[in-house]
Amino acid sequence: MVRASGLSVRLRLTLSYAGFLMLAGALLLAVVWVFLLRYVPAEIDLRIPSPGGTERVATARGSSLPAPPRGQFIPNRSDLVRAFVPRAAATLVVLLVLGLAGGWLLAGAMLTPLTRITDATRRATQGSLAHRIRLPGRRDEFRELADAFDAMLSRLEAHVAEQRRFAANASHELRTPLAITRTLLDVARHDPHRDTDALVDRLHAVNTRAIDLTEALLLLSRADQRSFTREPVDLSLLAEEATETLLPLAERCGVTIETLGDMTWAVGSHALLLQLTMNLVHNAIVHNLPAQGDVRIRTGVQSGGALLTVENTGETLTPQLVSTLTEPFRRGTERIRTDHAGVGLGLAIVKSITQAHDGTLTLSPRADGGLRVTVNFPAAPAQAGS
Repeated sequence: MVRASGLSVRLRLTLSYAGFLMLAGALLLAVVWVFLLRYVPAEIDLRIPSPGGTERVATARGSSLPAPPRGQFIPNRSDLVRAFVPRAAATLVVLLVLGLAGGWLLAGAMLTPLTRITDATRRATQGSLAHRIRLPGRRDEFRELADAFDAMLSRLEAHVAEQRRFAANASHELRTPLAITRTLLDVARHDPHRDTDALVDRLHAVNTRAIDLTEALLLLSRADQRSFTREPVDLSLLAEEATETLLPLAERCGVTIETLGDMTWAVGSHALLLQLTMNLVHNAIVHNLPAQGDVRIRTGVQSGGALLTVENTGETLTPQLVSTLTEPFRRGTERIRTDHAGVGLGLAIVKSITQAHDGTLTLSPRADGGLRVTVNFPAAPAQAGS
């Protein structure tokens, strides 16, 4: 935005300080002047005793004074004006000079933190997000602004770093099926007697994985943009639907699914919340014990929040590893791999959908192995549930 140049904030503050000081000085002088006028009349009566024992009355008006007794001077109002006005004017001039000089210095001292904030803003616009203001001193308006700006820079820096990692990982994941497809086609071109059925099956599998990855990226983008309609959704029904859909996969993997809980109403997108539940249950099935694994799904209302908890058995996980599982394309190296491991965006999509619904996602390792995932959404109002 192009703006016309104007007076600086420091100059405006200086003029404000000086103007206020001049106004206060003028009011003070006016009060003194009015107070003096009450006791200095414009007409003075002097009663001067005469040598014969009688009194001689002399009246003074304006600037004409009677001859006072020797050694005595009695001023009237005009004398007060001549004595007071020049000194009052000189006092106002001194106040103006002091107001301008003092206001300039005080404004500079007060605006020093703002200068540091402006410098940090310029660095941020040039791409330097690592700089922090770290304004010293006790908390005031400028310190709160500086702390808020530092917090914003920290979030921006973390977000930019996450986006860079995501772009690099997405590029790698998308390049892999394309590279495999090109390799298979090159082999088929140089080996015309190769079994075409096996080639088609392999290309179909690679293409399916690329499609799944693309759809997962689109779903992740949709959740981040929050472009969905909110409505009351029963999490217990979503848990049952996800269980019924993924039951064949659980049976092939030798995993038992247990679903518990009453009606638990949340407000959000039915499609996105169903995708969240499907991802959690699918993740709990494929990252489980090789045989005789368990998956437990619970829903309920606690402390005004709608809870969805999915926990599974499995290998022992460290807290450090669990804290990274929601990153895009992050797969725990200690977790069990299967042919149904997905594209590495399951928990990242869960995290994005949870944030889009103003919820909280908590991942914690189980003491006897496996993972516990708890999603806490704001509960729907009672009338929405009814």
